[in-house]
Amino acid sequence: MLDESLLDDPAALLRADRQHALLSLAAVGARIRIAARLADAAGLAGLRPEGRPRTVVVAGSGSVLTAGAVLASLAVPNCQVLSLPPAESRPAGPEFTSGLGWQLPGWVGPLDLVVLASPQGIEGGLISLAEQAYTRGCAIAVIAPEHSPLAEAALQVRGLPLPYAPSTVEDGDQPRADEPDLPTEDPAALWAFLTPLLALAERTGVTQLPPGSLDAAADRLDEVAVRCRPDAQTYTNPAKALAAQLSGTVPLVWGAGPVTGAAAERFAAVLADRAGLPALPGLLPRVLVAHRGMFVGRLGGGSDPEDFFRDRVDEPEALQLQVVLLRHTPGVEELTEAGHSVTRARRLADAHEVRLTEFTSSLEDPLQALAELVGLTDFAAVYLGLAG
Repeated sequence: MLDESLLDDPAALLRADRQHALLSLAAVGARIRIAARLADAAGLAGLRPEGRPRTVVVAGSGSVLTAGAVLASLAVPNCQVLSLPPAESRPAGPEFTSGLGWQLPGWVGPLDLVVLASPQGIEGGLISLAEQAYTRGCAIAVIAPEHSPLAEAALQVRGLPLPYAPSTVEDGDQPRADEPDLPTEDPAALWAFLTPLLALAERTGVTQLPPGSLDAAADRLDEVAVRCRPDAQTYTNPAKALAAQLSGTVPLVWGAGPVTGAAAERFAAVLADRAGLPALPGLLPRVLVAHRGMFVGRLGGGSDPEDFFRDRVDEPEALQLQVVLLRHTPGVEELTEAGHSVTRARRLADAHEVRLTEFTSSLEDPLQALAELVGLTDFAAVYLGLAG
């Protein structure tokens, strides 16, 4: 169960946060600005592409795949974005720590852009993937630490190396892991990947964000960090309040549009990574069918097929569903398809006595809206992991 007293004890929270996840999230705005400067210094500002790529393939693992999903939600309609996860696992060589492997789809070719990203740049599988992309005539970009094997491989295949902006927070204690291929990920790594990826997408015409969108998103994340700081009490801190609501539940994280769908996937991934809590993400309206069976089963708020008069004093509290609905409403939503889906979601939750909590961003800029929602839910997942 959640230790709510820990949530309202800032000193105890920081002592429990041995990996410095809260500090990392608080500094994510500055990290975006650093990443943007590094990308410009690497030559991105002077890039003169010949045209928009047919498809952007974003290859990596963890937050790299989330960055690809975010780019897909922001891309112009006539450009596809594909997130490419590892396809195989094999023994790692002596110079590499990862035995993961990637394989390009057969249709990828000279009209496509392949972006390979890694926080360490030592995955032999990504280096092999760069060679595959070069053989097929693809345009190539790499986001990795400077002078890493992957960054050096980018030069060998005539790719564009974009530096990975490391965390400005001192490394904390890392938990012991049985799988050396799967280290704990920096919770702010998403923005270190997303910043150069979006800057590249803007230069190549894949996205059409408002001017200054990345800087504004960094400012928005600074504001979220202030609202969700450790010394803000639970009743004024939306991230702590959400963490308390999620304790002892099975969360269903729903998005009401492409951008919020990416935010929902991100929240589910961070809940699993930071709080050890399984959550099911999904996009309205399809989740109203895909997740409906959970409402009428044992997890539904009003379902209890057993004897009403049974003594339950010594029994543990049963798990219940908790719906977290993420919305982006830059205009009037009620008359749109998304608005009708939200209404149906509320009715479904109410009919089965399942708590539904909504978080809404009304910002016009989709990237700022994403920053607002992801910033809050990232803090909530970390608080739940620390106090759970």
